[in-house]
Amino acid sequence: MTTVQYRGFAGVRLEADIIGSENDPAVLLLHGAGQTRAVWTRLADALEQAGRRVISLDLRGHGGSEWPADGRYDFEAMVEDLRAVLAQLGTRPVVVASTFGGWIASAALARDAALLASGLVLVDLPVGDDSGAALRIGEWLRDAVRPGPEQPVCDPRLADAFDTAALAERLADVAGTIALPTLYIHGLTSDLASRDDAASFVDRLPDGELVEVEDTAPRFADDRSDTLGAYLIDFLERRVPRESPEYRAGSDARTFRDALGCFATGVTVVTAIDPDGVPIGLTANSFTSVSLDPPLLLVCIANSSGSAAILRGADHFAVNVLQIGQQPTSNRFAGKGEDRFAATPWEIGEFGTPVLVGSLGSFECARDAVHEGGDHFILVGRVLKAIFEPRRDPLLYFRGKYRKLHFA
Repeated sequence: MTTVQYRGFAGVRLEADIIGSENDPAVLLLHGAGQTRAVWTRLADALEQAGRRVISLDLRGHGGSEWPADGRYDFEAMVEDLRAVLAQLGTRPVVVASTFGGWIASAALARDAALLASGLVLVDLPVGDDSGAALRIGEWLRDAVRPGPEQPVCDPRLADAFDTAALAERLADVAGTIALPTLYIHGLTSDLASRDDAASFVDRLPDGELVEVEDTAPRFADDRSDTLGAYLIDFLERRVPRESPEYRAGSDARTFRDALGCFATGVTVVTAIDPDGVPIGLTANSFTSVSLDPPLLLVCIANSSGSAAILRGADHFAVNVLQIGQQPTSNRFAGKGEDRFAATPWEIGEFGTPVLVGSLGSFECARDAVHEGGDHFILVGRVLKAIFEPRRDPLLYFRGKYRKLHFA
């Protein structure tokens, strides 16, 4: 086991234990209020034996993580702590969160979920719309963080940090925004969520499952770890499998495409003027530099594209590298049946090619060579002019989805 430190919101030091091979899929464990990462010890061991790398994190003000001098324990700070840790990991883990930690995880993954995690497991998440739910949860939180006769495991100032009524309202509609495979494990004796509330929450998830666990404890406890581990490992193997998909020549072409999608790219629109003087263009992400001297680049064009014949024969063409605000432009030039240029700001460049205004960069090229490449052809251009905007961020594409830069 290795103990590591992460930087949370506003630089707060967060401590975690890690076990398992760095080459195994990761699972991040997040405890509830008034607990520490030690509550996950048996479950972490079981996950490691099942071939997972396990990161057990202490929340701010808990266990070995920093108890900030300014007493900053508001809910949003804890949400940003988790987002900061996820951004610092070298992989997208499945997040497993218990009780109050589940609130934090749900809020943290309500946006950009697919950029930060590969799945979510919620254990006894407090949910409910009845008027007494917020009061009951507030009482539980205060009980959970109240110091006992022994050395406290969390900062007593946590007890007054949360407006649970406001939190319940804040998270009322969060289920519909969690765009990840999600498992809700509900203890049938839990006093934090009724059976009906748990089922209603899961129904609102885009991709949710509900498991109900018979248990004598009213909330998550270490003696349930064996049962919890069984359900959790089953979910991981089904939804986030340890084995990597494999493509071999002659097998499903979709698997090959998915493998290629692991290479993150920018997004471009390739443009030219047809013989009648009409601008044409299409979206392409198979683009790369070829040579600095002479200045060459290439782009791969599908033979089936409606603009393929024009681009094959064009003496000049342009490659427009898109920025984060041009996702609609990318979709427009990838679709059909729309006047693409009518809805897109553009101008004729110095060498007679359409240049999209506001792009991250544009390369005006003369055709240098055309090579056959299976169901595509490779269009090599000699760059005559290049312009770029250094203050914008690129539109990225990875595993079939648009992405944006995330600075850790």
